[in-house]
Amino acid sequence: FTCFWIRLTHQQTVSTITRFPLCGLGQRPPVQGSMLAAQASTSPLLHLRSICLRPFVGRHVEFRPLLSSRPVSVPLTRHCAGLRSTAALHTSDAQATRAQGTRSKVELPKSFDPVASEEKIYSWWESSGHFEPAAPTPGEAPFTMAMPPPNVTGKLHMGHAMFVTLQDVLARYNRLRGRPVLWLPGTDHAGIATQMAVEKQLAAEGLTREGLGRAEFERRVWAWKAACGGDITRQLRRLGASCDWGRERFTLDEGLSEAVVEAFARLHERGLVYRGAYMVNWSPGLRTAVSDLEVEYAEEAGTLYYFKYPLAGGAEGEYLPIATTRPETILGDTAVAVHPKDERYRHLIGRQAQVPLTDRRIPIIADEYVDPEFGTGALKITPGHDVNDYEIGKRHKLAIINIMDDDGRLNAAAGAFAGVDRFEARTQVWQGLEAAGLALRTEAHTSRVPRAQRGGEVVEPLVREQWFIKMEGLAGPALKALDEGKLSIVPERFERVYRHWLSNIKDWCISRQLWWGHRLPVWYVYESEEAAAEGPLPGQRYVVARCPDVAALLAEEEYGKSAVLRQEGDVLDTWFSSGLWPFSTLGWPHRDAADLKRFYPTSVLETGHDILFFWVARMVMMGLELTGKVPFHTIYLHGLVRDEVGRKMSKSLGNVVDPVETCEKYGADALRFTLCTGTAPGQDVNLSLDRVNHARNFTNKLWNAGKFVLHNISQVSDKEWAALAEVNFADPASRAELGLAERWVLLALDDTAAAMTAALEMYDFGEAGRLLYEFVWSEFADWYVEIAKTRLYSSDASLAAKTREVLVYAYTSLLSLAHPFTPFITEELWSAFPPAIHSPALIVGRWPETSGYDRDDLAAVQFAALQAAVRAVRNSRAEYGVEPGRRIPATVRAGDPALRAALQQESAAIALLARLDPGQLEFRDFEGPCNSSDHVQLVVSDGVEVDLPMAGLFDVDKELARLRKQQERLEKERAALEARLARPGFADKAPTAVVAEVRGALAEAGQQLAAVQAKIQALELQRG
Repeated sequence: FTCFWIRLTHQQTVSTITRFPLCGLGQRPPVQGSMLAAQASTSPLLHLRSICLRPFVGRHVEFRPLLSSRPVSVPLTRHCAGLRSTAALHTSDAQATRAQGTRSKVELPKSFDPVASEEKIYSWWESSGHFEPAAPTPGEAPFTMAMPPPNVTGKLHMGHAMFVTLQDVLARYNRLRGRPVLWLPGTDHAGIATQMAVEKQLAAEGLTREGLGRAEFERRVWAWKAACGGDITRQLRRLGASCDWGRERFTLDEGLSEAVVEAFARLHERGLVYRGAYMVNWSPGLRTAVSDLEVEYAEEAGTLYYFKYPLAGGAEGEYLPIATTRPETILGDTAVAVHPKDERYRHLIGRQAQVPLTDRRIPIIADEYVDPEFGTGALKITPGHDVNDYEIGKRHKLAIINIMDDDGRLNAAAGAFAGVDRFEARTQVWQGLEAAGLALRTEAHTSRVPRAQRGGEVVEPLVREQWFIKMEGLAGPALKALDEGKLSIVPERFERVYRHWLSNIKDWCISRQLWWGHRLPVWYVYESEEAAAEGPLPGQRYVVARCPDVAALLAEEEYGKSAVLRQEGDVLDTWFSSGLWPFSTLGWPHRDAADLKRFYPTSVLETGHDILFFWVARMVMMGLELTGKVPFHTIYLHGLVRDEVGRKMSKSLGNVVDPVETCEKYGADALRFTLCTGTAPGQDVNLSLDRVNHARNFTNKLWNAGKFVLHNISQVSDKEWAALAEVNFADPASRAELGLAERWVLLALDDTAAAMTAALEMYDFGEAGRLLYEFVWSEFADWYVEIAKTRLYSSDASLAAKTREVLVYAYTSLLSLAHPFTPFITEELWSAFPPAIHSPALIVGRWPETSGYDRDDLAAVQFAALQAAVRAVRNSRAEYGVEPGRRIPATVRAGDPALRAALQQESAAIALLARLDPGQLEFRDFEGPCNSSDHVQLVVSDGVEVDLPMAGLFDVDKELARLRKQQERLEKERAALEARLARPGFADKAPTAVVAEVRGALAEAGQQLAAVQAKIQALELQRG
């Protein structure tokens, strides 16, 4: 429900009004049967609830009270406080009588309740259409991002939380800058992960996918997707993702599936797609090929087996010693290799060896790949089961023997070991070598073991018939785009990684032996049904087509009417469809698609650096090949989220931090701010709940500052409300008559806004968050809010009013700055201010203007002196143990008359902040050192000192010790500066400005030292 506050415009007994029928909605017809239920009340405000008014914000709505025939015209403006809205009437005579009255006190709860508020605020944003891109403006380029699609059946983890937070910061920031923003969300069908999940479910039911058949299995997967697919998007919403859900895409959607088929067909037509038998990474558990990029290598403890390789045609018992970590692959050996310069074995090159446990003979060859220092210096070559051996085999035209079936069991080529699991075969083959007298010894050995990212099983290098894309021709344009500046990578150091990978790229195996995914648009051509039943053979004829009917026509045209067609059973690698994501989601291959015309190329691709090769580089290549344009202009790569000590989060370590649970406990804003402020481009983030709690403290600071501001504007007159609505301190002239503190806080706001803008334009989220934190906590709350209290509670009504103006302007501006990082609490706070002061919703508000402001350097210098004086007094009070509540006298000395006058104007603020007695706070010129032993003299800065007559409040000896320590520090500082100036050639060779700076620092150090020495002398004389 959206709530509206309607001010009564005529005399009527409120308690008799229970419903308002909706009579007219401007140019739109009324909603049939819509009624506004009102609470009976004696207040001049009625609390109305409606679900039908959201679309009419900004229009006039007529209400006809039930007991009156006269309609009332109401301009509706949304006023979001939770889901509250405001409709203010200004037409009644009664309103005029309130012109000099006060408004009702605005009270916020003690603290912001994220659990109770965040979901409501998000629903209001979404239903209001604030996530949709604004209408196009001539000359205004939109800001566009495509969300990296999470797995459709996945659950939110901190990696998701990181990219959602950073992308949402960009979306909200650019929206506040007035740019039309499209952040396009979607999910990935995640072929392997989803199929694994469904097969696990089937196994629990005692079923298999083979038993179900392909059609029924696909139906079950779609059902699984329907049941679980909404979880991840609900969780993304929980984080505040302001993406356009009306454009949400799924990689198996009809439109995206059309794009996949079209892309494959075009690439094939251009000669970039081919089928062949090559070495691939094989997952026996899944019975499918997996990408090189989906294999992780880990150093694992294992065994190195030493055995005899008998020499053929030589003396009995003659052998080559060989070492291997995989004895089972001996059965597929087709050569033994030695280094051509290894004197131990050079005489054996060209001879033959007998493969142990078989009757096969193989050649002994020379190859420089062999490391004479590893093992025995002789290497068994198994081209069918090792990547390096495969390359050696190609160089020497060796036969390839495959000894392993798709499930990881040895096949008939392994002879007596056929049907044995690969790991059990390792043991049995070694036992066979022992029985044959060929085993030598074993030793512990650590080796790099390839494991699949999905499931973690050991991957087997196998030669299989697969579909590939030729990548070399695609990589060239992707490199050129970077060289020509059409594409940039942040941080820049990843450009080197990008270049290296593309310069050494291998062809991409795009086929997967799965049932869930985009089936290849390939139809094999057979001469008969019997041949089709046997499946495709190496070199099998085929046609590529965009649909079955076209495939039939192509096959008939090329092979005759008797051709029998069967579609390829393999599906495409998930990363193939993901590689089309930036443009397929916008309507490609339809060139006239409105979204494609307006939003492509996209602005930025933000993602983790770990998928630079998996996804990012492939999108660049596919975009250039299929659209002729880079898919995005900037790539921003963030780091991984690790635990507080830098370890990767994993269930086995028990260090996983659940983002949803964290949001429930601390609020989404706190988690978002933690992730932002903890990151630097490309660097990993160490996450701890202590840091999240600290971020929540920051949001509490925001909330409490808002309560202070609202409390102090709640009792002002209607005239002042109107004045607050007109306040705009962006104009330097409007600041001329303000006090020092006001000029300073507005300057600090300007500086913060400008620096945050620069940081966000450079994707430095951490720096932008740090700047925000410093301004909110260390400048606005700690300094200006405290100083404002002295104005607000003074007898000077004009000063109090001007202070309220500055408070409202500065605070609403900082809410805009904070909104991209902490959207929920800032929207709630924004909504508590009267609608006349700002836009209806902060999400569509305006970022503070940061260009062309005049910097008030004088205010900066003078306020810095005030801060230094306050800090010096605070430190001195703490050092000497003065009771916190005790007010003490002080004399502030300043040599510059303008500075002294500025500080004197802020005497009330200085007294409050430093806990001084305002009746005994004096401002004077320098009058020489104080000669009283009961005084503390503080050298605040160049030209400013504070004299504290702290009789009976401090220990003279302790003060002398402090001054001597300060004297020692200043003497060292002066000596270092003198040495620098005396360094040969410094004064002549160093830049003039640098020399002047050093001389100025030396003079200042000398002055401060003289003042300290005078104080020491005075105290010593008084002490006697």
